[in-house]
Amino acid sequence: MNRADGYWVELADGVLARRYAELDLTVGLVVGGERALVVDTRGDRAQGAELAVAVRAVTSFPLAVVYTHAHFDHCFGTAPFVDAPVNAAPVYAHPGCAAALAAGSEAQRAEWTAHYRELGDQETATALAGSPVVAPTALVGGEMKLDLGGREVVLGHPGRAHTDHDLTVDVPDAGVLFAGDLVEQGAPPDFTDAYPLDWPGAIERLRATRPAIVVPGHGDPVPPGFVATQHEELIVLARLCRSVLAGDSTATQAVLESPYPEATTRTALVRGRME
Repeated sequence: MNRADGYWVELADGVLARRYAELDLTVGLVVGGERALVVDTRGDRAQGAELAVAVRAVTSFPLAVVYTHAHFDHCFGTAPFVDAPVNAAPVYAHPGCAAALAAGSEAQRAEWTAHYRELGDQETATALAGSPVVAPTALVGGEMKLDLGGREVVLGHPGRAHTDHDLTVDVPDAGVLFAGDLVEQGAPPDFTDAYPLDWPGAIERLRATRPAIVVPGHGDPVPPGFVATQHEELIVLARLCRSVLAGDSTATQAVLESPYPEATTRTALVRGRME
């Protein structure tokens, strides 16, 4: 993998998304008049170091970090940010994110290190295996407003969706909202740790802020119409999950009616039963 494959997409003055071919990942940077906020840090220490250099090429302001959720590709790259000379602080996250990292980070590391070794990507496997997990230092249970110096950013938890601890990052003056994996552009939503019955409600609350641009955790930034379409798909899937749970239809019927591929739909059905 080429670790220099990232590139910035300027969404508004001082609001940027950084795109990567690896996992089709998208992270973010919001620059105010005095401080800046990094939205997710990539998946290992080496990847995080690349991002830190890229961020420092944009701004020399003091940095803070926010995790949109606890999946490794969004937060295992934090060490280069909190270490000297960057010294980013605090690291914001939902309390459930902190709990998920404490309980499951080593399982994620083992799973994805094995994945990269099987792909023959020894460089990424080795980097991931040696990456410390940085716990959040500032917990956001509902909504928190941050002053970056003349620019307000709103961190919000819209409810259970992709995980039980998703955070969004709203930049109202720019009309940009970083959604993490609540919105997926390049692939269907991932239901591995999801709450498919609740996810539509979270998207409804996200849409209520009326962003002009939504930045997904994977894929290109999208307009409101894309989010509206994905919202409708999630509503359909939630209805199918409820129908199967009630015994009114079968999993096979749900797969046939689902807007998503079979594997995605079956994962959602399993998660729906857990809800």
